[in-house]
Parts: sequence; C-alpha cells; structure tokens
Amino acid sequence: MQKIKKFSLLLVAFVVLMGCNDKNKEDHSEHQDGESTYYTCSMDPQIKEDKPGKCPICHMELTPMKKDNSASNEIALSDQQIKLGNITTQNIEESNSSLEENYTGVLTINQEQIKTISARAMGRIEKLYFKTEGDYVKQNQAIYQLYSEDIAIAKQDYFAASKQLTMPGDFGKNAKNMLQAAKQKLLFYGLSNAQIESIKGNAQISPYTTFYSTYSGYISEIAATEGSYIMEGGAIIKLAALSTLWLETQVNVSYAKSLKIGQNATVSFTDYPAKEIQAKISFINPEINPDSRLLLIRMEIANPNLFLKPGMQAVAKLAQSNKKGLFIPTDAVIRDENATYIWVEKSHGIFENVMVETGVEANGMIEIKSDLDSTKKVVVSGAYAINSEYIFRKGSDPMAGMKM
Repeated sequence: MQKIKKFSLLLVAFVVLMGCNDKNKEDHSEHQDGESTYYTCSMDPQIKEDKPGKCPICHMELTPMKKDNSASNEIALSDQQIKLGNITTQNIEESNSSLEENYTGVLTINQEQIKTISARAMGRIEKLYFKTEGDYVKQNQAIYQLYSEDIAIAKQDYFAASKQLTMPGDFGKNAKNMLQAAKQKLLFYGLSNAQIESIKGNAQISPYTTFYSTYSGYISEIAATEGSYIMEGGAIIKLAALSTLWLETQVNVSYAKSLKIGQNATVSFTDYPAKEIQAKISFINPEINPDSRLLLIRMEIANPNLFLKPGMQAVAKLAQSNKKGLFIPTDAVIRDENATYIWVEKSHGIFENVMVETGVEANGMIEIKSDLDSTKKVVVSGAYAINSEYIFRKGSDPMAGMKM
C-alpha cells in the first residue's frame, strides 16, 4: 500500500514538472517572438514600437514586422516584397554583346591645316589687303605692304651689284658674287623672284614692299593692324584650309578604355540629317576632365566639297562588336561616394550587396569586370528598391564607411 502511495506521489510530481517545463517553453517561445517582432506604421515608417498599439502621429493601428537578423550586408525579403519591388534576377554568366554609343560634338578647324603668314623682316605695316576674318585668300594674292629699312638696304645692294656686272676685270667678277649674295638675302626676306628681278630696272629704290600669300585658305585670325610695327617673325594673319575638319567629343572614361587610334566611327550631322560619313579616331586625350570625368577624343572629317562648316554639330556613333563579358542594366549598379556595388541573390529571398569594378557602359548596359560567384544570381531590376528597404531596416547605407 505504501509503495502504491509513493508511486502516485512520484507520478503527480512528474506531471507537475512536465507542465512547468511546457509553460517555460511557451513563455520562452513567446519571449523570442517578442524579441523578433516590432510594430510600425505604414504611413509613418519611422515609428517603431515593441508592442501593438496606435501610431502617435496618424493614430492608425501599428503593423507587426519581423526584425531582420540577417548578416550586415544581407537582407531578407518576402515573395510579396519581391513582387512589389519588381525585383528580377539573372544568372551570372558571360555573353557576347555589341555595344554602341552616340556622342555629340562640334566641328572645329583642323589645327594641322592652319598656316601662319608672318613678317620676314622688322618694319611697319603700311597696308593690310584683308581685314575680315573668314575671307578667302587665294595663293599669290597680296596680303600686306611693309615699310622696312633692312629690305631697302638689301634692295640697294642688289641694284648696285647688278650695275657692276658690266664692269671689266675683277669688278665684274666680284659683282657676280655680290649679286648672288644680295639675291639670297632678298629671298630670305620673302621677296619673289619676279620682285627681285624688277629691282634691276628701277633706279629709285622703294622702302615699301608688298608681300603675297603662299597658301590658299580662309582667314581664321588677323594678328596685326595697319600702322603697327612688327618684329621679324611676328604673325600677320592665319589661314585655315577647310578640306578636313576635326570633330571633338567627350566620352565616358569607362567606354574610352577600349577605344584606340584608328577606330572607325559613323558620323551624322544635325544640319544634314540624311548624310553619314565614316571617320577614324585620330586623337585620344591622355588627360581626363576632372570636373566632368569625361575624356576628349578627336576624329578627322573629310570635307572635299566644303559643305561642312566649323561650329556645326555632329553625332559620332562608336561601336564595339562581339565584346565578351558580364553585362547588366545600368540601373542595376548603385554608385555612391563610398563605392560602386550591386545586389545578388544568395538563395531565395536572401540578397547581399557586392562591391564591383565596372567597365564599358553603353546602350543602357554596363560591364561588370569583377569576378562573381556563378552559383548566385545578379539583380537586374529593383536594385534601388532593395537598397531603400536595406536603409530603412538597418538605418545606414550598405557601403557606409567603405571605399573602393
């Protein structure tokens, strides 16, 4: 009988202990649920409370939300959030892509085609025959008249030597050498053979000399004025040939990495919409514009009929065909002052941010040059929705405090 009573007491104690244990588990479970849940307002998401209630701002019922206990660079999203955020992914794999980008530029004078007519002797400019920039100068047209004592002395030496040629003996022989030396001096001063020969028949030597253009072209600059004194080598006018022009434009640094001298470009013109010509890149500036982060490139444009004019707008279409790499939409890449990064899906609903190095950018696509885990998927749309949700939950930018 005593054994039965003792067994009954043990049974009751066991039942009470199990009940307490279940109660503790339940309380612990409720405590854990309480720790992983907070309450917020859909209208005022900055409100976060530990228990249900009403929003102190709009007085709407607070909505329970699960706390995000994922890693610091990860975020977990529900299927509904993925759908509402229009978040889509693609496999991480390389593909061949043809990139094409249009860049607007302006036609300018080809600086290599500019010729400068300068003074060959010191003197005073008595007359300028052209006074307007843009005028067309033909070869052998008069450009300016110069008063020069140095040239007048050289003319007198040439005239005197020519008169001594007829003298007998050593005078005639020496005169021949003197004549040749005087002629070389006049040629050095820029006189033509015809001008030099005319000196022999004029006993009155003029200190004034007219100079003629040795080139044809449009006046791009007039550097001297009538009545002004000019030193030997001083510029008078500059002539530009427009048979070739330069098209200068600026391209993204990432795209410029793959450009090279001699690469083809298709050029169209705002003033001639139906006309397209082929050109080649002739210059890539080694210096990046620090303000725009763009790089200047130049193409040489043939202009045989002179229908193109400096100052006209043109569009250069640069293409790269069959470029292999990982390309994603430009909007899938997030750039801030700290880093450039993308979002990848580790597993269903779990996203992490990854810093990347970008390459060519064109046609709304951008190349990702960094090595990525091929078992994951890259987010191609909705990246900014993920980013906003991350900042809302974590309270900071994903790459805060980090640098590339």
